[in-house]
Amino acid sequence: MTTPPYSSDSPHPSDSPRPSGPAHPSYPEDLERPGLVRTGRSTFVRPIRPQDADRLVAFVGTLSRATLAYRSLGPVVRARDDVIRRGAHVDYLNELALVALAGDEIAGLVRYVRDPEEPEHAEVTFTIRDDHQSEGFGRLLLEHIAAAARARGIRVLEADVLADNARMINVFLGSGYRTEAGPPGQIIHFEIAVDPQAQAVARAERREQTAVRRSLRPLLEPRSVAVIGANRAPLTIGHEIVANLLRGGFAGSVFPVNPRAEQIAGARAYASVRDLPEPPDLALVAVRAEAVPAVVRECAEAGVKAVVVVSTGFGETGVEGRAGELELARFARASGMRLVGPNCMGVVNTTPGARLAATFSPALPTPGRVAMSSQSGPLGLAVLDYARRLRLGFSGFVSVGHAVDVSTDELLQWWEEDPGTSVILLHVETFGDPRRFARVARRIAPRKPIVAVHPGHADSAVSSLFAQSGVIRTRSLQELFDVALLLAHQPPPPGNRVAVITNAGGPAALTVGACAASGLCVPALGDRTRQTLRPVLAPHADVSNPIDLTPTATAAHYRQALEAALADDGIDAAVVLFMPPLADKPDEVASAILDAAAARPDKPVLASFLGGAGVADLLHRGDLVVPTYTFPEAAATSLGHAAAYQTWRSTPAGVVPDLAEIDTARARSLITSCAPGPVPAAVAADLLASYGIAVRGGVPGPGSEAAPDAFLTVRADPVFGPVVAFGLTGDYADLMADVAHRVTPLSDRDAREMVRSLRAAPLLDGRAGGPGVDLAALEETVLRISAMVEDHPEIEALELRPVRLLPPGDGVVVAQATIRLADSTAAGGSS
Repeated sequence: MTTPPYSSDSPHPSDSPRPSGPAHPSYPEDLERPGLVRTGRSTFVRPIRPQDADRLVAFVGTLSRATLAYRSLGPVVRARDDVIRRGAHVDYLNELALVALAGDEIAGLVRYVRDPEEPEHAEVTFTIRDDHQSEGFGRLLLEHIAAAARARGIRVLEADVLADNARMINVFLGSGYRTEAGPPGQIIHFEIAVDPQAQAVARAERREQTAVRRSLRPLLEPRSVAVIGANRAPLTIGHEIVANLLRGGFAGSVFPVNPRAEQIAGARAYASVRDLPEPPDLALVAVRAEAVPAVVRECAEAGVKAVVVVSTGFGETGVEGRAGELELARFARASGMRLVGPNCMGVVNTTPGARLAATFSPALPTPGRVAMSSQSGPLGLAVLDYARRLRLGFSGFVSVGHAVDVSTDELLQWWEEDPGTSVILLHVETFGDPRRFARVARRIAPRKPIVAVHPGHADSAVSSLFAQSGVIRTRSLQELFDVALLLAHQPPPPGNRVAVITNAGGPAALTVGACAASGLCVPALGDRTRQTLRPVLAPHADVSNPIDLTPTATAAHYRQALEAALADDGIDAAVVLFMPPLADKPDEVASAILDAAAARPDKPVLASFLGGAGVADLLHRGDLVVPTYTFPEAAATSLGHAAAYQTWRSTPAGVVPDLAEIDTARARSLITSCAPGPVPAAVAADLLASYGIAVRGGVPGPGSEAAPDAFLTVRADPVFGPVVAFGLTGDYADLMADVAHRVTPLSDRDAREMVRSLRAAPLLDGRAGGPGVDLAALEETVLRISAMVEDHPEIEALELRPVRLLPPGDGVVVAQATIRLADSTAAGGSS
């Protein structure tokens, strides 16, 4: 199959016959993706374009004869320029070439050509420039071309490799994809199945994590920092960044850049980046928006590794500004730099080895174990100030601004391995790659809680993404910090049973109600606990739960009540309320609470000192901190989030199961036979049957004793991909909006939680009376639908309605199905 494209007598692949389809679909912008190679170098991967013809000629001209021989499977005569230029013209469907850029030049190229006789097979070839062959471009390009080929109906990539081309052989064998190699010889033939195998995904994740951490090191642990746009006037952005770097104890070199100043904040200033004594790892840019592109280009030429663009005037100004910031990101990536922003407030890393305060914020955080990413620059100022007043310490803070390059999921991967970070906070407005976010968050959340606030409160896709990933979603920034205050200083509760200890009945009643609303319960104390408390508390104290110590309670009473409650096997956490009377001192009560909490570090203790000033300081003793809240409802809400998180963390992780009775080849043939748009009913039934789902029209409706009918739908969300919805028909969904959503691919755990998360779930599992329904069959149907839409991205909409839910052991029956196909050739599908 191989035709060496760089020999002068080789026909270009475009001359070969093609399967039917549009001759020149539009350029697939969805395949433009930033990339990171193994060394951490940043690059930009995109489809080749006709205007790349001269760039392609220059690329081939840099290749050594050895590289050309490997590419062409033997000795080769350099091709004529006009032949090489033809390689820049592809149809993006039957022939596709992707380039990885280093600056304005091509560092690597991968191309597939579909086999006209076996349309699910394609020949693939790789060419990496000699000076980039040890950096990992081959493996990165394989991941990109495999995803693009899969979206275009190609299931197997074939490659011929010289037996002594060890680097390319290692790329294929180490990819994790299922490969078959021909017998040993001078040329080895590989067949690579591009369906994402678990091993391939795992290896890609490990490669990505290593590359991300290496690429972010110059940003978060730089050895030197330049501030471009530094200003002599205090209280200006350019001046305060320099002052904070120096004031924060940064151990490396700080280089203010200002052509009209000799010194700024006590540091020597330089006229330009070119004049610096060394290339800085990190540059902060605080100049007018129109000057930013030239400054970033100058940084690239000087060898800067990471850039933070503080400047405003980009995406927030409209379409033209958004296009400008995206082009800025593309240039930075292609130049090997990482970029934060624009419209951000900088980067903070308080770990002892960094001490980086690269921000203009007047409030710098104290060191701690909480890291945060915020997508709002102005909001970051308030966040840092509020955290300082809460005495909530930060290990790191990154204001990503418009997040055109460095993203939230990449910062998660940095903090995942940071020993100084135990809780991660996110302010998320938009998602760059929701699926990657979900994959990364799901990996991290069992070890480090992730707490997020997102402005789209009614967005079912976002809620589903967070729920599947174990991310704690809060409704406000206040709630975000309330939860962080708990998780930064106390363990999540082992269960949802709470003891409430108080010296006033009114606040206790509010706390009990807030606990119930947060999924917690306030059970009666055990007999032994009550017997322990009665002799030591005041005569009129209530030793049930809440434990009402009465206004005459002393610090000793608080310590004894809390010790007894935490020792009770039926209690998982305690909320302590204190209304300071005139006759007692809050500091003594605080000390008693700390004493009791120290004795049981496995159960969280929270406090609310109503009307007490400066109480947060009283509840700190070295590393022991009892979080305190102005009002008890906030304590209960925070504890509810922590308990739900612990339940998620304690549940066995789900897997995407291998399902029997699936015929993907049959399904692919059926989809290929259909035009975009609605699929004929008979074909839709056959397509579902190829995934083990039977459609039987005319099935009688449910009897009076049976559960209501259900529905399953899938819609292709432009951001999140396929979103599966499940609910019961009629008023349950229409009036009560009782519908569960999940983002594919679904694991067995996702399917189980989805089906059981409805408020009407008691009708399904028998809790409402009757035998219930066949939940196992229902969950399996959900998983089969997920598998089908993952295997065939052309399915843009699907609806099974009604779905008859039968008693346990009798399965489920789909009475009617509709499927709609997208035009996958219009933009080439999704990667």
